[in-house]
Amino acid sequence: QVQLVESGGGSVQAGGSLRLACAASGVTHSSYSMGWFRQAPGKKREGLATIDSDGSIIYADSVKGRFTISKDNAENTLYLQMNSLKPEDTAMYYCAADLRDKWWLLLRGGNYWGQGTQVTVSS
Repeated sequence: QVQLVESGGGSVQAGGSLRLACAASGVTHSSYSMGWFRQAPGKKREGLATIDSDGSIIYADSVKGRFTISKDNAENTLYLQMNSLKPEDTAMYYCAADLRDKWWLLLRGGNYWGQGTQVTVSS
């Protein structure tokens, strides 16, 4: 059974940084793609970054150059380093996993989701 648990959210001022973590269980990293998403109140869910089982990565244009996705297979943990945060980055952030590839995951979402962690960026 796949379980994803996010942590690391919080409140930060504009220009600051946060590092989100997603502890995964039941995920075989050689098979699953994993990724980060966010959803702000009244807005659609947005795919931010996904990573394939082979380690290849894609980013949404909105976060390219500011956010970095990585994973530690030994610790079964996915990370999202977020730098130069802006008030418009305020949202609930979720990690997701799927057996399909990173493009499918980024554009369609995954079969498995965590409960989310709130990020609030003040100006």
